Amino acid sequence: MSGTTAEATRCGFVAILGAPNVGKSTLLNRLVGTKVSIVSPKVQTTRRRVLGLTIRDRAQLVFVDTPGIFDPKKRLDRAMVDAALAGGSDSDVVIAVLDAKRGLDARSELVFERLAEVNRRRLLVINKIDLVKPPQLLPIVQEANAALAFEETFLVSAETGDGCEAILDTLPAKVPEGPWLFPEDQLSDLSDRALAAEITREHLFRQLKEELPYNLTVETEAWATAPDGAEVRIDQTIYVRRGSQKAIVLGEGGRMIKAVGEAARHELEDLLGLKVHLFLFVKVREAWLDDPERYREMGLDFPKEP
Repeated sequence: MSGTTAEATRCGFVAILGAPNVGKSTLLNRLVGTKVSIVSPKVQTTRRRVLGLTIRDRAQLVFVDTPGIFDPKKRLDRAMVDAALAGGSDSDVVIAVLDAKRGLDARSELVFERLAEVNRRRLLVINKIDLVKPPQLLPIVQEANAALAFEETFLVSAETGDGCEAILDTLPAKVPEGPWLFPEDQLSDLSDRALAAEITREHLFRQLKEELPYNLTVETEAWATAPDGAEVRIDQTIYVRRGSQKAIVLGEGGRMIKAVGEAARHELEDLLGLKVHLFLFVKVREAWLDDPERYREMGLDFPKEP
């Protein structure tokens, strides 16, 4: 009997972990090739675990974007950190991300301490190399690898894409053989409804100042596509904890909510390829941070202890 055996397919989960605001979501979007996770200059923007999918050399790589690991103070903080650590433990490969400007600071040392407990293949990514001079990078690489063992180290700028192809070239050999778990053309596990809510929350983070974005959440309540499939109406509710916060989200004369809605609508139209009619409502729900249903909507487990 003659003939050649087709190369086996591979499939594996690759968790992207790190301290808040080191560029994990930007890296995920870059590796997947499209936006699947929201990005903001503020720390702790990512709340849920988000899967981003790409195919490389007959391997389906399932990237897991996780909330930043930090010392949790509140129930939502704890749920986010638990989600991040679970993402690492459930994956085949863990990518630890460091900010080149910050190096191995106290926040990243905490991440390394938690990663030491995760018995998975580990890769180190030094991100934001475009913001530092090359001689500054070698000491960071040496210090990080002395603190925790990594199979390989990559120097990248997720913002520009520099160095990211090397990560994609390396990963297929590091995930196990097996069938693909998702359709070839699927890019994320987020539904359109969930992604739409995340995009509106991203623009709230960008427009609002100080602590208010951490005290709100967004849920897509209704989604109606026109019969011709060319338009969609999306109704979303922004939940805040106090009446004073509602006033800030609305803004004087409704200017703030209008600006957020317009920015989110334009981005959704680009992503969906449809004309979007976005309607935003703001409601006060004082105890939403202690409401298990809100955590389920965010894809998080509800911690029993605050």
